[in-house]
Amino acid sequence: MYLEHQHLSAAHFLCIKFIERRSSQITTMTPPIETEIKTTNSHHYSHAPLNERILSSMRRRSVAAHPWHDLEIGPGAPTIFNCVIEISKGSKVKYELDKKTGLIKVDRVLYSSVVYPHNYGFVPRTLCEDNDPLDVLVIMQEPILPGCFLRAKAIGVMPMIDQGEKDDKIIAVCADDPEYRHFNDIKELPPHRLAEIRRFFEDYKKNENKEVAVNDFLPAGEAIEVVRHSMDLYADYIVESLRR
Repeated sequence: MYLEHQHLSAAHFLCIKFIERRSSQITTMTPPIETEIKTTNSHHYSHAPLNERILSSMRRRSVAAHPWHDLEIGPGAPTIFNCVIEISKGSKVKYELDKKTGLIKVDRVLYSSVVYPHNYGFVPRTLCEDNDPLDVLVIMQEPILPGCFLRAKAIGVMPMIDQGEKDDKIIAVCADDPEYRHFNDIKELPPHRLAEIRRFFEDYKKNENKEVAVNDFLPAGEAIEVVRHSMDLYADYIVESLRR
């Protein structure tokens, strides 16, 4: 080795010898490859029980939950109930429930230059004369993402006729929003807020040449009865379906 490196400086020679010694030490300390495989496998096996639990939970349901039928309306209904949000406050996109799949689909972009004044959705396990779940407008501080659900409290109802068909809208507040949860009746809202809601529904289909008529708002007692009636219709529909 000395003859091979005699042309190098002393510093270079010492450096080469140091590297050779370190290489020899590393080779001696390196475990056999079989040991590495065993270590890797034992590490992999430590997660197997967790993976099995995940796979087991996935096998319990073969299809996705349908928000109209599988989500409970809640123990406080018809006064306080779960509400699935379809359209966020401030949106110009008309999202709606696809009744076949249970997904939230894009129906259209509004033709008029207006946006939804509040979060808008439906009450699960309810049914109205138009064969859709009961509509609800939820007044609260923040916009909610489509597909989420929250607890809403009925404070009034807006009777509406959409192209000659009854299409009432429940006016509610978010039961878990500290700014609005103390409201119990629609008359407690500022008159301008009600005027905005009315104007939106009167105008949002005008550029589609569709007629919408909004009648006077009704109090919380009437809203609760509307929710109860839609719950009864849903129950009757389910019973009749099971008999067939």
